[in-house]
Amino acid sequence: MIRLNLSSQPEWLDLAPGLRLKLAPLTTALMVAARADPDLAALPEGAAQEELALAMAKAVARLAILDWEGVGDAEGTPLPVTPEGIDALLDIWPVFEALQTRYVARGLILDAEKNAFAPSPTGPSVGAKAIAPPAKAPAPTAPQE
Repeated sequence: MIRLNLSSQPEWLDLAPGLRLKLAPLTTALMVAARADPDLAALPEGAAQEELALAMAKAVARLAILDWEGVGDAEGTPLPVTPEGIDALLDIWPVFEALQTRYVARGLILDAEKNAFAPSPTGPSVGAKAIAPPAKAPAPTAPQE
């Protein structure tokens, strides 16, 4: 069953001690806009999957992060949300991983919930139904002398 959250309001997400992000809902429109990010298009042909994943994560974050608490400069002065700041924040591995698992993965889990049945196995006869009863083995014959 798909559980719909019909709220289109941003929500605060605690990612780490002292770090909170105000995030827009993870919608199809947000994901489509992230895929159109110029940084993704600027990646070279044949870029590694890791490069693509990081660029996509940053594109999603730049669209989704509306505000934050607990992000500051080297002196501890709070910083405003900027695209450059978001990219720098995601360069911190625990923050990147927390955002991926606690925000983006919710969308992936919802996608997985769409299918109430286990996936079929792969192969040329997947899902094929027998249309004739199985053939019976021939009756044994008496040995010939």
